[in-house]
Amino acid sequence: MEAKAVARYIRISPRKVRQVVDLIRGKKLNEALAILRYTPKRASAVVAKVVRSAAANAENNLQMDRDELFIKACYVDQGPTYKRYMPRAFGRADVMRKRTSHITVVVSDKKEG
Repeated sequence: MEAKAVARYIRISPRKVRQVVDLIRGKKLNEALAILRYTPKRASAVVAKVVRSAAANAENNLQMDRDELFIKACYVDQGPTYKRYMPRAFGRADVMRKRTSHITVVVSDKKEG
């Protein structure tokens, strides 16, 4: 069985979050949380929160054993982009794109195959 957790509209660029998510894909739950704890990226705190939420969903809703869990899938999708304007020289303005992310983590208790 598998449990899922999603964090939506996170105000960090998906490209930056993917760097963190790629570190934990396929790892055991405790190992993934240890990696995230010592990763010096702003996204690691958010990803760790989603991983803990997925583990709690598995434990409380599906009665899965926390020690058996591993990260089956984790991915980052792009959310809506906020557009802001930055004044530039000679009366011009450039568009600043503030990108958002949707982070999804799926945990499972057994390897497939």
